[in-house]
Amino acid sequence: MTSPNAADPVISDRGYFPELRTRALIEALPYIQRFRGQVVVVKFGGNAMVDPELSKTFAEDIVLLRSVGMKPVVVHGGGPQIGEMLEKLGKKSEFKEGLRVTDAETLDVARMVLVGKVGREIVGAINTHGAYAVGMSGEDGGLIEATPRDPELGFVGDIEHVHPGIIERLLAEELIPVVSSIGSDASGQAYNINADTVAGALAGALGAEKAIYLTDVPGLLADVDDASSIIARATVAELDQLTADGVIAGGMVPKVGACVNAVEAGAKSAHMLDGRIPHVLLLELFTDAGIGTMIVKGDS
Repeated sequence: MTSPNAADPVISDRGYFPELRTRALIEALPYIQRFRGQVVVVKFGGNAMVDPELSKTFAEDIVLLRSVGMKPVVVHGGGPQIGEMLEKLGKKSEFKEGLRVTDAETLDVARMVLVGKVGREIVGAINTHGAYAVGMSGEDGGLIEATPRDPELGFVGDIEHVHPGIIERLLAEELIPVVSSIGSDASGQAYNINADTVAGALAGALGAEKAIYLTDVPGLLADVDDASSIIARATVAELDQLTADGVIAGGMVPKVGACVNAVEAGAKSAHMLDGRIPHVLLLELFTDAGIGTMIVKGDS
């Protein structure tokens, strides 16, 4: 590119293109107006969680959503971090059907890592921009009532009920809840719960406008070997057919299942986005083209 010309109204002395930036802001305006006051539940995970630069841009995006009047809720897991801590403690991780077998010691480690480390790091990243985020787990305020899934899995839980009152109170105060994926039963026994499941159930209980899942894939692909074959929008019925046809298979099945569970629980739409892309939340929410895959319950 040639050197910027001071007389050129398009290019500034810093190499930016004001007209392009202005068009981006104008494009975002109707979406900001449409989503103002709406709850957006974001499942934070994958590379976006472990890459410091992506974590930084994620925090910026979440604060921006709040600043334009949206009500973001962050849900996170931390499987790799739990595994790393168990390894440091000399304890081997065991998995059955993709779920970590969780004895009492492993549960203590999971709670410590999710609530005390991962959750605090997310809260800290957001709060560099202002005192907005509040860390909590599904145990707090009776948020997530859980039941054991399978005795062979130990303290791995399924969600029995979501009681979103504590989240609603935080949102009413314009705070950003950051929720660790731990729940408890009526006796106070804690359970480790899949974070995707927590995000979908919470989005449904809050009547969220959107449930957004940050993943390590571009979205749902018609051809897994062709990144350009992304399916931009699909209904639950269309996903059922794609599954029957074998298009949705392997590791994509639980990702799609989480999105389906979210819209069937009550979220208006669910989105599968590539968390490896900086500011992917803004690209999906505030641009005409969007990015990733949006899933809705039906055509209406």
